Amino acid sequence: MNYRRLGNSGLLVSELALGTMIFGEDSARGVSEVDALRLIDAYRDAGGNHLDVADVYAGGRAEEIVGRALKGKRSGAIVASKVRWPMGKDVNQAGLSRHHIIEATNASLARLGVETIDVLYMHGWDALTPLDESLRAMDDLVSSGKARYLGVSNFMAWQAMKALGVSEKHGWSRFAAGQYQYSLVVRDIENEFGDFWVSEGVGLVPWGPLGGGFLSGKYQRGSAPPPAASGRIGQTPDDWEESWARRDTDRNWRTLDIVQRIVAAHPGSSPAQVSIAWLLAQPGVSSVVVGARTEAQLRGNLGAAELQLSADELTRLTAVSDAGLSYPARAVNTRRR
Repeated sequence: MNYRRLGNSGLLVSELALGTMIFGEDSARGVSEVDALRLIDAYRDAGGNHLDVADVYAGGRAEEIVGRALKGKRSGAIVASKVRWPMGKDVNQAGLSRHHIIEATNASLARLGVETIDVLYMHGWDALTPLDESLRAMDDLVSSGKARYLGVSNFMAWQAMKALGVSEKHGWSRFAAGQYQYSLVVRDIENEFGDFWVSEGVGLVPWGPLGGGFLSGKYQRGSAPPPAASGRIGQTPDDWEESWARRDTDRNWRTLDIVQRIVAAHPGSSPAQVSIAWLLAQPGVSSVVVGARTEAQLRGNLGAAELQLSADELTRLTAVSDAGLSYPARAVNTRRR
């Protein structure tokens, strides 16, 4: 396993993080606690140190599972969690108010069985709460030792930039990481963020590197998968991020065709590994969140860290998957000089 700095911080994280969103989930795609504990052990045995979780994953059960996995084995593990979304029916059990941030973080610490969360993300924008209130509360958590680094997820670019400005104005802890959906079939963030990650020293931590499973290569053009056997893609409504309707496009199939040709040039590799390796080569990426339901899937995904794509292969993947920038990003394309 290789390690990278998380943004401009001094924290080193494995370039492949283990995602836990379906750990403890009751749905057909969920991973039982027994299997999840086995996956965490296998990930750490492979040298992985970056565990990604959130309080809302399986209603808190994912954090509990991670906590049990780390009991007596906390040393060396970098635990990332998130706060923002509802954790109860009370009106104050959601958002980025000081009240909810502190209450929810204390609850996460208890479920995880740790004294400190290594990377604590704001899991989404809160239009109701003043940004200063949210950022001050997050900084207080760092000052008190309940969090070590801060991250941002699902903010628009102007919101993330404004937050950095407020933090720097007051001398508060700034974001070290940004977690966003990013893959060969979902490159939307390039429109807004451009070279934000490198210029601002915020480490990009992509989730959904396989586009909900589309880039695994298990689907066939012109044949919609049956929901019961299709994993995330077939089990989500058409307007959701990882639905079949969003994946079944000519550009995505052409992208997958190139992925498959590159796989053929690297015996023993897989479409998933090629797709993840492309992400690892993108500017500003610190760690890619990979998920798995079985140890075989986990081992396959971790193999991406050892796959070296040529400059020509990276260029071909970038070109075929490019959906084009929208205005005004198109007019000020930072990729063109």
